[in-house]
Amino acid sequence: MSGEITPQGAKNEALEVICATLLTSEKVTIHNIPDILDITNLILLMKEIGVKVERLDGGTYSFQADSVDTECLRRKEVLEKNTALRGSIMLTGPILSRFGKAYTTKPGGDKIGRRRLDTHFEGLKQLGAKLEINEISGRYELSADKLKGAHMLLDEASVTGTANLIMAACLAEGTTTIYNAACEPYVQQLCKMLIKMGAKIQGVASNLLTIQGVEALHGTEHTILPDMIETGSFIAMAAMTQSSLTIKNVSIQNLGIIPESFRRLGIVAEEKGDDLYIPAQEEYQIDTFMDGSIMTIADAPWPGLTPDLLSVMLVVATQCKGCVLIHQKMFESRLYFADKLIDMGAQVLLCDPHRAVVVGHNHEFCLHAADMTSPDIRAGIAMLIAAMGAKGTSVIHNISQIDRGYQHVDERLNALGANIERK
Repeated sequence: MSGEITPQGAKNEALEVICATLLTSEKVTIHNIPDILDITNLILLMKEIGVKVERLDGGTYSFQADSVDTECLRRKEVLEKNTALRGSIMLTGPILSRFGKAYTTKPGGDKIGRRRLDTHFEGLKQLGAKLEINEISGRYELSADKLKGAHMLLDEASVTGTANLIMAACLAEGTTTIYNAACEPYVQQLCKMLIKMGAKIQGVASNLLTIQGVEALHGTEHTILPDMIETGSFIAMAAMTQSSLTIKNVSIQNLGIIPESFRRLGIVAEEKGDDLYIPAQEEYQIDTFMDGSIMTIADAPWPGLTPDLLSVMLVVATQCKGCVLIHQKMFESRLYFADKLIDMGAQVLLCDPHRAVVVGHNHEFCLHAADMTSPDIRAGIAMLIAAMGAKGTSVIHNISQIDRGYQHVDERLNALGANIERK
């Protein structure tokens, strides 16, 4: 492949800020919303409950929640849409805070292991919400006459949990402090948008947030950051196919440790203004630690490495020179797709559900084509990267998983020289 590509708007940020539009009856305009399946489903869900949504131009939408019907959320067909979308859990905080009642069910999304909702519900209960659970139907009902500020120490730095509680606290009475808060750029962007809407939030970009509740929020305009996960995926694609690629307008200051993590795999990533240039290389030498021990690449809460990129890093490591231990701490099922890479000829040893050792082929042995099924978004794009570097024609089933997180990926990559056909 060769040429230039621009990452889409950040999926995870888009899910958060779209849900935040429920906190005001005034119009909120959001730019750079990605055209992906998860966002399409969330927008359909917003329309279902009465939000006026208008597509203004490309990735620009306006949202106005001035006639929301919260009882709609109790309907079976609406709850089913909730179940299909992991991000729907973030509707709960703003709806509960503004309208006093919220209904939800266990959300769906990737099948990558346990993804607890405790952080969301325990935090909302600390703000004064009452929680009723229907064990048979799996439905949750939250109610509160008026949420009240509280001090909370989260049991985990959950990104969606933090976002949900921030939104709920904005209209709560009094002061809320959230310690061990997630501080990813997505959460920072949410806070910045809410502040423009009139929220009083201190500690943005830290793990201690202080939120002074206000009576009401107003409309605003917001632009979503480029997707850091897509940027990382493009870096991996370039290395896997030994291609030269320029990734445009990546917002380097918000990439954190991502470029340096790929450099540990021997991949040159040159910063040119706000672009990343990935040159073609003859070989990619995996680094070692200073004492010569095997390199370990592990996920961690921000500013550590996002777990969403470990799947693609595992794939690209199969063609680098040297060994690396990939340690996926957060989700115990995310590395299971490595079995398919082994079938393709990769030297991967799955130590346990969380760790895999990769011995790179140094491009001396090419992976061979395979018939694969995508279990989740990130494994799906990792399989696509593996197929692009493999000899022969691979087939990937269940590509709706890829479409959930990557915008028109086949068309955009074909423009760079890939050969991807959608059936």
